[in-house]
Amino acid sequence: MNRRDFVKVAGASAGLAVAAAGQNAGKRTELRQVVVILGESVRYDMLNCYRNTGLKTPNLDRLAREGIRFDRAYNCQPVCAPARSSIWTGLYPHTNGVWGNSMPLGDTVHSIGQRLHDRGIECAFMGKWHLSGTDYFDTGKPAPGWNGAYWYDMRRYLTELTPEDRRRSRKPSTGEDPTWTAEMCYGHRVTNRAVDFLAEHEGDDFLLVVAYDEPHGPSLCPIEYSEMYKDFVFPSSPNVEDSLSGKPVEQRIWADERLNAKPRPIQEKQFFGSHTFIDTEIGRVLDQLEKSAPGALVIYTADHGVFLESHRLEDKGPAMYEEITHIPFLAKWPGKAPANTVSKGLVSHIDLAGTLMEFFGFGVPKTLEGGSMLPMLSDPNATVRKEVFIEWGRYEVDHDGFGAFQPIRCVQTRKREKNIRVARYRAPADVPA
Repeated sequence: MNRRDFVKVAGASAGLAVAAAGQNAGKRTELRQVVVILGESVRYDMLNCYRNTGLKTPNLDRLAREGIRFDRAYNCQPVCAPARSSIWTGLYPHTNGVWGNSMPLGDTVHSIGQRLHDRGIECAFMGKWHLSGTDYFDTGKPAPGWNGAYWYDMRRYLTELTPEDRRRSRKPSTGEDPTWTAEMCYGHRVTNRAVDFLAEHEGDDFLLVVAYDEPHGPSLCPIEYSEMYKDFVFPSSPNVEDSLSGKPVEQRIWADERLNAKPRPIQEKQFFGSHTFIDTEIGRVLDQLEKSAPGALVIYTADHGVFLESHRLEDKGPAMYEEITHIPFLAKWPGKAPANTVSKGLVSHIDLAGTLMEFFGFGVPKTLEGGSMLPMLSDPNATVRKEVFIEWGRYEVDHDGFGAFQPIRCVQTRKREKNIRVARYRAPADVPA
């Protein structure tokens, strides 16, 4: 074949390839749209669809009825920033650099937003990021890959407030003030931006993340929500009387005066009221989805749970108990996920980034430590894991109250068995015990 004939053949082949690509693009009429809603400090049984405790979560219950409820979902580390780091990177905290709060993602670590943006997918993040390595509120600057026009971390929220309202926004007592309306709450403003994004991108492929901070302290919400729970007592589990005998000494120190005290009634009207307030905000997102993206995949989960007096401990921390590692996970995928069904398969947050990559038609990057649970989102009987791995690294004392360097590794199996290893270190001889 001479050069002229080669050019003719090559040109014809290229033309056919372009035409075929155009035809394939024309055939793909189904939009690829996904919304991930992330709760904060929400353990699995704080949703009525998991356990009827008297807490009001009608919109999350609605999401469960319209999709799949996953009964055995776990985080990768039960504290805010490390948990979030694994969700958005597909890497464990010991790999991505976020061993504890106020530690940044490593310089070479890519979030799912950056990976998808580099492949042409519109990505928007509004809400608590907590991965800049600065403080609880982050910097106001969008992380790579996320649309800066919609980026709305807590720093941007604070800059909208007056100096006085910034101080009020961090005081639990503000929850008793009827002038602190929904419009003043971070969660409401996050929802406003999510609703706007959905209305403006109904014809686009996109990943939208809506990451709430409430009900994390100071647990602010309009006073009518906290008043719903003024006489409410959360039903406690028998483990509120756990003696912690035979368990790590750190836990007995952590329990402090609660170790030998009579368990108190679990009454947290602002915490529970804030939880129901965010459920209302999630309802606003779901309503807009029905208008703008009715076929979108919708996922709800939370970073970690809270003890609520279980094991005589408070909040969350260096332990592997179900109350803080077992998190809610719901998925609605119209036309794919059968409605009102339950999955008993193991789920790990480490697989969410890979799942999103596969959802958008890309392979799971080999550098990710997680895989994909996409088959489970359309078949509640599918399984992708025999076990999940949970860890604990550095504990950042100044933010979360109780801590030390307490490395823990945990394996949760299908048989509901937990294999937990706590590292122990002997002090050098010249260091006083």
